Amino acid sequence: MKIVDLKTHAVAVLVEAPLRHSTGVHPGYLVRTILELITDEGIVGLGEVGGGDQTGLFQKLKPRLIGEDPFHLERIKQKTLRQIYYISNPRAYAAIEIACLDIQGKAAGRPLCDMIGGRLHDEIPFNASLSYRYREGDLGGETTPEDMVAYAKQEVARCGFKSGKLKAGVLPPENDIAVLYAVREALGPEFGLRVDPNGFWSRGTAIRVAKELEDCKLEYLEDPTWGLEGMARVRERTSIPLATNMCVARFDDFAAGVAMNAVDIILSDIYYWEGIQGVKVLSGMCDAFRLGLGMHSGSELGITMAAMVHTASTLPNLTYSVDTLYHHMLDDVIVGGKMPFRNGCIAVPTGPGLGVELDPDRLARAEELFRERGDYYARFHEDTRRPGWFPINPGW
Repeated sequence: MKIVDLKTHAVAVLVEAPLRHSTGVHPGYLVRTILELITDEGIVGLGEVGGGDQTGLFQKLKPRLIGEDPFHLERIKQKTLRQIYYISNPRAYAAIEIACLDIQGKAAGRPLCDMIGGRLHDEIPFNASLSYRYREGDLGGETTPEDMVAYAKQEVARCGFKSGKLKAGVLPPENDIAVLYAVREALGPEFGLRVDPNGFWSRGTAIRVAKELEDCKLEYLEDPTWGLEGMARVRERTSIPLATNMCVARFDDFAAGVAMNAVDIILSDIYYWEGIQGVKVLSGMCDAFRLGLGMHSGSELGITMAAMVHTASTLPNLTYSVDTLYHHMLDDVIVGGKMPFRNGCIAVPTGPGLGVELDPDRLARAEELFRERGDYYARFHEDTRRPGWFPINPGW
């Protein structure tokens, strides 16, 4: 079997309302690039990646893929992950690996999880992303603790989530603290609660906030400040576990993170950790050093969601519910639309490969929306409702 062609699609999918975070806003839609790898046997493997329009990058990599056997992932990895010594493309390689594993599963008539060790779980629990949102139509506009409690209850009722994470750093820390205690009181002691300011707080603020949140019984505090040194100093001053997808986000970071005692939990990501097989390697490393393992969300559509679910189903030490922004999206590009949440979980697809296929009509609508709205990564997450704003720290 050989790869004979590669096709790409830049797409945009609407979310219910603009999602605010410490460095800007997802402006009411999310952008992804869809990859199709086509073999000489007519099997098409699907991949997906974020980071804006990546069609040009994949077309540059296309000559390195044509003629390759999709089962020979180590060879493909060497040709596409580090094709120049000073340039690494883990995100692009991850999308290619997903597509190759999809081909392998389809060729074998087995689900993708069987290509990477076999599933241990039939369904994967997910975690609600509780972002402050701008108002759009009848949705959004949350800022107060009362607003966020109502929003959290709505998402729990709609999707059955058993945990949720506040995207902090948008408003002053006192507001975030009040929101977290209000959600804790409203949803009870068993609800898994987390907070993530994306490294936006100073070390001093992070220590102060952590002390004030001790009684909130958080699952973890994610990237409260920037860098390994800052995280290590915060970790010395709090009993709340620290998680990261920012300061230990690649294999080069791992040894330093362990040596500095900077984190307790690493949030894996297919695109940061060199693909699905890279996440499997990370899982073993975390197990060896007794670190917790979670999984980060990167605004995924159904292809990546299926890849995440397959991967998560094979990890014996994934002890935290998986992050997702998927519940914010209004549609998808796969047949049947969005994968459904049941009791906060998504079932592992049982069809061959990823177990999902592109819906031509949905794909065409998503491509048209991208042409209309454009690639916001070129103006990375600007806040159009605050003209001239950029993410300068206001003293927190």
